[in-house]
Formats: sequence, C-alpha cells, structure tokens
Amino acid sequence: MKFLQDHRHALTASISADGDTALHVAVLAGHVEIVGELVKMLDAEDLAITNRNNATALNYAAIGGITRIAEYLVEKNKGLLDVPNQNGLIPVVVASLYGHKEMVRYLYHESPKEVLSPERDKKNGLYPHLVFHQDSDQDTALDMLAQKPSAFPIPAIKHMYNLKLIHVQAHELLCCICQQISTLPRAEFEKLGVYKAVFNAVKNGIVEFITEMIKHYPDIIWIEDELERGIFLYATLQRQEKIFSLIYKMGAKKNSIATSWDRQHNNILHQAAFLAPSSQLDRVSGAALQMQRELQWYKEVEHIVQPKYREMSNMFRRTPKALFTESHRKLVEEGEKWMKDTAESCTVVAALIATIMFSAIFTVPGGYDAVGNPLYLSRNSFMVFIVSDAMSLFSSSSSLLMFLGILTSRYREEDFLKSLPTKLIVGLSCLFFSIATMMVTFGITLVIMLRERVSWVSVPIILLGSLPVTLFALLQFPLLVEIFYSTYGPGIFDKPKKWWLF
Repeated sequence: MKFLQDHRHALTASISADGDTALHVAVLAGHVEIVGELVKMLDAEDLAITNRNNATALNYAAIGGITRIAEYLVEKNKGLLDVPNQNGLIPVVVASLYGHKEMVRYLYHESPKEVLSPERDKKNGLYPHLVFHQDSDQDTALDMLAQKPSAFPIPAIKHMYNLKLIHVQAHELLCCICQQISTLPRAEFEKLGVYKAVFNAVKNGIVEFITEMIKHYPDIIWIEDELERGIFLYATLQRQEKIFSLIYKMGAKKNSIATSWDRQHNNILHQAAFLAPSSQLDRVSGAALQMQRELQWYKEVEHIVQPKYREMSNMFRRTPKALFTESHRKLVEEGEKWMKDTAESCTVVAALIATIMFSAIFTVPGGYDAVGNPLYLSRNSFMVFIVSDAMSLFSSSSSLLMFLGILTSRYREEDFLKSLPTKLIVGLSCLFFSIATMMVTFGITLVIMLRERVSWVSVPIILLGSLPVTLFALLQFPLLVEIFYSTYGPGIFDKPKKWWLF
C-alpha cells in the first residue's frame, strides 16, 4: 500500500494481459480488506475503469459473489450498477446468472429501476418486460421454471434473470408469467419460446406449471411439438403420470385428446407402448417392478382410447400391442432374471427353515418320559414352543411353494402385472413370518432349558432373537412394501370422479 501511496499512477495502471488494474485483481482474488483500502485511495471515476473485456471491478465482484466487496464499490460510485460487460449484462444480472442470491438482493435494491425495465406494473411492483427477456444462454424466466422441478414448492428461486421475483415463490412467479402470456396472440407463442417451455415442463413433470398455463390459456392443450405430439401424448411418452392425469379433468375434451396422433401416426397408446425413459424406469426398484409399471401405464392408456385405436398401425405397421412387445422384450428378460434370482435365494432360506423346524418337533427340549410323553408337556412355555415351531414350518413351506411357483412361471408380459408380484408378496411375507417364529422357537427352547439355573436368561435371549428378525425387516421389508403398494395401492394416476378443471 505504501508503494501505491507513493506512486498514485499505479492505482489505475494495467497490470495484466487482460488490462486489469490492481482493483480488478483484488476483487477477483476476493481480498475484502485490500479492496476496501484501494477504494479509499481511488477516485469515484477510477472505479469505472474497464479492462479489455469491458468489465468493471463491480462486474467481477458480481461473479465472485462477495457482497461486502460490492458494497465498497457501490457506496463510492453508484454509476457502476448500470455499466454492462462485453455481453451487455449489468452487474445484477451477472450475479443472478452465477446464483449469488445475497449479491443479487443487494444489487437489485441498489440498481436504478429504469435499468431493469422501462415499464413497471405499479400495482404489483413487477417488471413484465423481464418475463420474456433472455439471458446470455437465450433462456427466459419461463424456460428456467420449466427446467426446474425443484422450484416447486421451494420458496426462493435461484439462477433467474427476473431479479425482482427471486424473493417470491415459484408459483407466484408462474402466475405472473402466465398472466402476461394470456394477453398475447397465439402467433407470438412460438417466437417467445412458450411452446418450448411447456414441453420442457412436461418432460420434467412439473404439473404446477402445466396446470397454471391451462388455467390462463386453455388452448395450450392443443399445442404440438416438432413431431406433432400434443402435451398429453408427450407426457405419456415421458411417463409423467401427474401431467397425464390432467386428462381426466378435461371433461369431453378428453375424447378428442385421446384420438390424436403424431407425425409417424403413433397415437397415445403407441406412446405408452414405447419403453419409458431410463430416468423414469430407475425410479422403480428391480426390472420386474419396472415391467409392472410399464404395464400399468399401457393398461391405463388403453382404457381411455377408442377400441379402434388399440388396433391402429403406425407408419411402420406396428400396432400398440406389437410395439409394446417389441420395445419391452429386453425388460421382460431382465424382469424374469430378477424374479428368478430373488426366488432362488429365498427358496434356499425357506427350505433350510422348513428342514430345521421339522426336525425340532422330534427333539423337544427336556426329552421324553418312560411312556414317550415330553417331560415339559404341562408347561405353558412348552406349548409356545410347539405352536411357534408348527407356524414356522407351515409358513416356510408356504413360502417355498410360492417361490417355486415363481421359478416355474411362464413369464408372459401380463404375469408381471399381478400374478408374479402377488406370489412374491406372499412368499416374502411367509418367509419373514417363518424367520420370526423360528427365533421364537429357538428362544423359548433356551428359556425352558436354562430358566431354573439362570433366571435372567429370558431378557438377553429375547433381545438377541429379535436381532435377525429386525435385520430381515430392515433389508427386505421396504421391498415388500413397495411391491404391495405398487400392486394393490391406489395407483400412480389421479382420477377424480366428480371434478373438472373447466
């Protein structure tokens, strides 16, 4: 600093290949204290010096995101707030693009409002001009919302060009945008990227986005992408069940929507026949359950189309059913392998338990008296032993039969919908019950034999006996619940009986 005090010209001299001054370098390095000292030494107009990239020190501060540095610069020269960089972006926009929320809040509060928009909605305090303004990546606020499922219902929105609305909820922002869109002629939609944003929202499953758009502009349901697919055909292809479920709220319009097809003559049932995107399949555990989900989609769409559309051929002479079989052949094979591997592993365990429990009944604790009666036959604990042993044997045998049924199944496509999942549910449930009753049998046997000598033996035996049961529950119970919910739950589609959107 003493050198700079003695050589004042060095404060504004270029010291890098990009034409950076000492202030530029300090700001880029994030040295808050040094920036503060340099600002004190420089004149206000010196802070506006730009480098070869046409960037001021405040432009760099917006990139770095350190709000205190920006405060030093703005307090001395507020004119820096409306100096754009080489891309024509002022500091508050730069901070927004880099996701520095606190920096954006500060710069927005300080920036002249006429710089942000020449037209202001005085009633709402908003800036409609920014709704369709593009950033350096040609994205608008609408595009960003359509690509961010996490924005709903997160209260704060980041990385938005619309700076004022960073402080409001995503839904409020969307309402504002939709109100602006509803006043535009349909011919303007394509130019402003509304169609692109809508299909991005469908792809990402943002049902709030689509619902709000429909409320403000009902005809949005008829728009098509470059392959002439409407939003419901595209939602079916992308397996976005929440958006597809809106079709049930369309009243009579549902019938017209369900009879449309794309450029290759694929109707909505053809869309359900294509294999789901991997991002959607990965949400379901195991190939067998993935196949079940695909069948649920196909059956659901099949219910809403006219009978002739179920046999309609596309340009490649494929009916929906033929296309489904062709597209899911590999998934059926993977589902068969997953089912068999699971059944084989569980069969070994079930057979072992059945063998042990069958043997245990002939080697009762305490042995037999002279006439062949168990010595502890009169004890209640002995009856617990007999009952738990029998229940373990019966449940393990039932489990074994269920898993054998899985192994010998024909593995048709339709089997993955109910038959195979039901067998797996029964098999796993019986196996879990057999393990639990087996541990009860083992524990009560030790209690009978040791109770007279070690009176406190019951407590540790119960605790240790519950350990394998708990482990099995933690490892397998989530899968069992998922299979049960997927097979017998309310389903993934929202089908209200007496409610319409319009």
